[in-house]
Amino acid sequence: MLKTCKHHVSARRRLWQRSWKQFRLSRSTSSFAYLHEELTSRRLPLLADIPTTLPSYLLDVTLADFLPPSVIPLSRRVPYISSEGRHVPPTHHLIYFPPPSRLLALLPDGTDPEQSPGDPFVRRMWAGGQIDFRPNRNPAFKMMGQRAFCLERISDVAIKGATGDEKIYVTIERRVSQLRPRPKQDLLSSGENRVRQSLMEAEYCSIIEHRNIVFMRKQSREAGADAQATSGKILKPQQDPTFLHVLTPTAALLFRFSALTFNAHRIHLDKQYCQETEGHRNLLVHGPLSLVLMVEVLRRHLARQGAQVINGRTIVQSNAIVGIEYRNLAPLYAEEPMKVCGKDKGQGEWDVWIEGRDGGCAVKGKVKTLDISTGPKMEHLGVRPQRVASTARDSAPVPNTAQPASDEPDAAPRHTLGDPEEYGKMPLAS
Repeated sequence: MLKTCKHHVSARRRLWQRSWKQFRLSRSTSSFAYLHEELTSRRLPLLADIPTTLPSYLLDVTLADFLPPSVIPLSRRVPYISSEGRHVPPTHHLIYFPPPSRLLALLPDGTDPEQSPGDPFVRRMWAGGQIDFRPNRNPAFKMMGQRAFCLERISDVAIKGATGDEKIYVTIERRVSQLRPRPKQDLLSSGENRVRQSLMEAEYCSIIEHRNIVFMRKQSREAGADAQATSGKILKPQQDPTFLHVLTPTAALLFRFSALTFNAHRIHLDKQYCQETEGHRNLLVHGPLSLVLMVEVLRRHLARQGAQVINGRTIVQSNAIVGIEYRNLAPLYAEEPMKVCGKDKGQGEWDVWIEGRDGGCAVKGKVKTLDISTGPKMEHLGVRPQRVASTARDSAPVPNTAQPASDEPDAAPRHTLGDPEEYGKMPLAS
């Protein structure tokens, strides 16, 4: 009888706790519900750029010492711009269209204020995103010295968490295009609204990207230290990789990537700020840098698979990357080794992930590729056969200090991946 009573008391207590949690969540959500309308109605600046080969080349130079050797050596000279233009490699679009914010307009942590919900949500992390290249087989984004546009808008806002611990999840949509006006039509003279309207039509877009940014309340130094001391749950990958590559990002790498992306966020540049204000043990690796590293290692693996020797020359005809979806699960830090992995799932699909110093999964994603040998014409996909230069004058390998890629994965135990919120209150990357 006593045992039955205890059971009923325990059941009522669990029901009360669940109801109280739902009540707190509803109070939290309703108190900041105005942010959805305020942010989604915000008109972000229309970004313009004149894409040339130099930024993409500088990114290649910056990453060269951290990636496995490429089938095609890195040129010593900046590639020229042909009349047809060169296709922007997957994820290299991230270094174009810098935000035009003046220095005095930046927030105290060095970030752009355009997407921020404002006080009290002063911390931010890059939680993940999705990128579609060539939607509807539209023309590719090219480096051809002609004006291009990027339309940004806040497409969704979600408020999660109990009162006092809310998080604001902001989804930013970016549409990239080199608009080609019809004869006798000048889009610029038609006004900015005409450009925005054209970019909202899918037929004009070369790239459609969604970024998920999470904004959080200010954290005390003591709370940051406690979060740093708490190891949290380590989520191990469930599968063995088809390929892997180990590298150690440096503070210099983070500085260069910040410069290329026009990103002044202090968590990537100021170690003292990271430790004393944000509660991290070192500089944080950028969320988009983690994405670029995953894609670049995969591209090199695909290039090795597609390399052929024809008439004494090496021709690379690799699969085209047409889509990426990824999530940041845990922080990655400078001066700490990370392992970039990929698993061939068949049908042109790849699972990619990055393991941190502790072996836990810090980033995971899915990449969709298209076999150009059986698909549409290669030029239509924005992928051309690449020929290795035959003279040292034109190209030369850049010394590679990172550990070489290996197709022999470690035999470490693997477990199930979990939800990113398992990692609690630690900011991930930005």
